[in-house]
Amino acid sequence: MVSRFSRPRGRIVADQIVIEFMRSPTDEVRDLVGELETVLSAEYPPEQRHGLPLDAIFKPHIRFFLARLNGTAVGCGGVAAFADFAEVKRMYVREAARGRGVAQALLERFETETRAAGLSLLRLETGDRQKAAIRLYERAGFMRCAAFGAYAEMPPQAVATSVFFEKRLASHPGQSTGAGISGPSAGGVA
Repeated sequence: MVSRFSRPRGRIVADQIVIEFMRSPTDEVRDLVGELETVLSAEYPPEQRHGLPLDAIFKPHIRFFLARLNGTAVGCGGVAAFADFAEVKRMYVREAARGRGVAQALLERFETETRAAGLSLLRLETGDRQKAAIRLYERAGFMRCAAFGAYAEMPPQAVATSVFFEKRLASHPGQSTGAGISGPSAGGVA
């Protein structure tokens, strides 16, 4: 649980952010992923959208999370483990909840899961029209990089609007690396 502060009507109120691990899709997860798909389909043609279908999100190498703000589901996202990196998948925060620490809390959880899987490199793909997301990733220490994993094998037109990022994670002394996600040996669009 993370607590952030906001100032509605001149008062300081603590926002409670809870990030929950999801073992299977719930109606809240379906709604959020559906909203994300609606947003992306308005911006990008199908061949330039690389999001996983709902049934592919709940695989052993992916840990998927639901973010709640003051008890209400407002965001989601996952992290997929590959042989030498982890990748952020299907990250989304509802517009009304943006700027309140939800996306940062999700990224922090993804970093924790990546370290727990014994990995030190977290990558992601986003669209060039996702300006707020790009700013978030840059503020969080992600650096632009070349296409990776399966994206690197796609035809240029399929990744023409893609922006790739990665972040090297510092290890934390004493943190267990045995209780993380495990996954396939090939990386990228999982």
